[in-house]
Amino acid sequence: MFIQLEALFGGGVERLALDYEFDFSAEELGGVFPFTTPVILKGEIRNTAGIVTIDAEADFSMEITCDRCAEDIRPEFTVEIRHDLVASLNHEDNDDYILLEDMKLDIEQLTLEDIYLALPGKFLCKEDCKGLCSECGANLNEGPCECKKDIDPRFEALLSLLDE
Repeated sequence: MFIQLEALFGGGVERLALDYEFDFSAEELGGVFPFTTPVILKGEIRNTAGIVTIDAEADFSMEITCDRCAEDIRPEFTVEIRHDLVASLNHEDNDDYILLEDMKLDIEQLTLEDIYLALPGKFLCKEDCKGLCSECGANLNEGPCECKKDIDPRFEALLSLLDE
């Protein structure tokens, strides 16, 4: 979805409200399609003293699997979308600004990119998730498993002290 920003850059309009719903259900992440509900974007694009900025938040939830225990989880996120927009750059290698030579902003693509950059490296059901037993596959969050753990032979002498 493109937003025409000529009026903002030209000074005819000072602010433009953002209130959009995006359907990212076709976006794949780690082999799954976690965006089962719309992403809600609210905020504004404004021209303040000749500087055009976007200041918005994207709210969404995902349906994904915990990376440690494989339980289905539904985390909720709020991602800040904050960028300075320019019509031209003096130095082409400047990544601090988003260049809009044709005065059009693809707000949907920008939102998706910012969401991907803000997502955690691991999705966990809780911060101290214990994961699965490497022997039997039991969920260790539900309690200890029945596996007999192999004892390192270097520590067998210490184990005999516990028996006394």
